[in-house]
Amino acid sequence: MMKEPKTLRLILGDQLNYNHSWFQEVNENHIYVFFELRSETDYVNHHIQKVAGFFAAMRAFAAHLISEGHNVHYCKISETTSFSSFEEGINQLILAENFTRFEYQEPDEYRVDQHLKSLVQKLSIPWDACSSEHFYTERDTLEKIFEGKKTYLMETFYRQIRKKEMILMDGDKPVTGQWNYDGDNRKKIPKNHVVSAPFLFENDVTTIYEEIQAAGIKTIGNIDSKRFIWPINRQQALELLDAFIENCLPFFGTFEDAMTTQSWSVYHSRLSFSMNLKILSPKEVIEKVIHAWDSRKDEITYNQVEGFVRQIVGWREFMRGIYWAKMPEFASLNFFNHSNPLPNWFWTGETKMKCLQSSIHQSLDYAYAHHIQRLMVTGNFALLAGVNPDELDQWYLGIYIDALDWVEITNTRGMSQFADGGIIGTKPYVSSATYIDKMSNYCENCFYSKKEKVGEKACPFNSLYWHFYDRHENKLGKNPRIGMMYNVWNKMEISKKEAILVQAQYYLDNINSL
Repeated sequence: MMKEPKTLRLILGDQLNYNHSWFQEVNENHIYVFFELRSETDYVNHHIQKVAGFFAAMRAFAAHLISEGHNVHYCKISETTSFSSFEEGINQLILAENFTRFEYQEPDEYRVDQHLKSLVQKLSIPWDACSSEHFYTERDTLEKIFEGKKTYLMETFYRQIRKKEMILMDGDKPVTGQWNYDGDNRKKIPKNHVVSAPFLFENDVTTIYEEIQAAGIKTIGNIDSKRFIWPINRQQALELLDAFIENCLPFFGTFEDAMTTQSWSVYHSRLSFSMNLKILSPKEVIEKVIHAWDSRKDEITYNQVEGFVRQIVGWREFMRGIYWAKMPEFASLNFFNHSNPLPNWFWTGETKMKCLQSSIHQSLDYAYAHHIQRLMVTGNFALLAGVNPDELDQWYLGIYIDALDWVEITNTRGMSQFADGGIIGTKPYVSSATYIDKMSNYCENCFYSKKEKVGEKACPFNSLYWHFYDRHENKLGKNPRIGMMYNVWNKMEISKKEAILVQAQYYLDNINSL
């Protein structure tokens, strides 16, 4: 009988899938290896909660595997100083422990995928790569759906996945006869509405925090290491899912675009960290949410559920498809040739603009901001100010606990900055103070006036908005979705236009003082 190979199986920090087929039976010849590597903590300046959260979740998953009887080799950050990459660590282990086979799950990050593909080509032992068994779709699903087409429409993709997976479907039609309820999901938080407090954990990650400090890893942001608020294992992730369904889902869709100083999470699930580490699967999350709606229709209206399903089944899977269809070129796209540096206060929150002050301070305190804060506050300002998308990518990838390259870069370069020239969105997502005031209470106590375009107290968003359109008319003037804005701009009195442009240029020249 042929001897079974002694197999080394690599588990990355975002592959903590408790239900993966790898772990369905114990095999003494399978050894699972985890690495806490400086190459993964240092490629951008990460939030301290992100580094601590990844390490805590990885260690909890390793402990779970050990408790189930699996063989685990775990290399903490203090134990990986002798090698600088997965390749070095794996080669050392194969040599030291006489492994005769190597296996890994396909990474979701192009950089790591290329690294592992290069690694295995140099191995002298057999190897194999398998699926992470997490997503609804495959890497190439989007390309197949849009084969031969120049543009990718999320709505088309979303409907096809809904049909394929029979999600909220009645045969080949949506259960209500309507696919998308986005129009019902744009309400501002009413003044008399009290948002419920977020469901938080109190994990003690002090030991991990001290190890991060001892290793000299440079981080940003704040942390209470004795009361780490994010879920670090499957039980906690499921508790957070249940808390979202119980307390937030009845209001989620209605207020999913709303922003308020009253709450940093509003009614968002905050499940993205757990999902992006694969502790939770999108399928189980969606099934639980739909089951809750089925049993509580008197309390949970359909638009709440459809809005949530669209974010995960539509947007999340769509972004991953774009990523694998367009990388690595996507990472360097810069349609507007923007080159301005990121304002210094993006790292501190010390700005007089209340919307940015609130969103950035929140990000530094919790490693989190919801999608409209990212898109229409920080992203909107960066686009209007002509910030180099390379710098913005680094900021978003570092500051948010749920930011992984496959989902961050597509949202930042594509959706937020229009640096892809329209692959993802059909127009740039920019606005003046009007939209921010419509969706938040940020403008109420701001140093700047939301109504003024020029003057000492004029909101920077207002003049920068028109400055953006003016300087990019050659690229945007024929875009049918924004033709109305150019009609307004071109009909404006010349003296008024000049004053607005002068005001905007003053703000750009003094951006670190805003």
